[in-house]
Amino acid sequence: MDIDIGINEKDRKKIADGLSHLLADTYTLYLKTHNYHWNVTGPMFQTLHLMFEQHYTELALAVDAIAERIRALGFAAPGTYAQFVKLSSIPEETKIPAATDMIKNLVKGHEAVARTARAIFPQADKASDEPTADLLTQRLQVHEKTAWMLRSLLEK
Repeated sequence: MDIDIGINEKDRKKIADGLSHLLADTYTLYLKTHNYHWNVTGPMFQTLHLMFEQHYTELALAVDAIAERIRALGFAAPGTYAQFVKLSSIPEETKIPAATDMIKNLVKGHEAVARTARAIFPQADKASDEPTADLLTQRLQVHEKTAWMLRSLLEK
């Protein structure tokens, strides 16, 4: 059945493509955060272990919201590791870094997701896609605040 939500197919496709990158970044950051939760060690273990759990739980909910928005626009959401690796701007983690490096890597990851989300705004605005703009605003708030909180842990 044709989709008639007031946004033409070409614009919906561009927005869905941008959201696919956001989904890949978010999922990659989720996986990295969960990995760090499992593998963090050192004097900040308890604090970071609990914080990382809060972060990956929030990211797990976010991937669902982003994927569902892609579906509402009429396109398939990417859902494989191979697709995420191609679409994500966040590098995959292959080693277990020290706790301080975990924090630095997560700051970079949250900032990357914020940049990806922000890059979708012009297309969403052009198409008057308020639901996507609202989703992007919510994601920006979370990622910018989380990056700030993580950076605060690195202050002397």
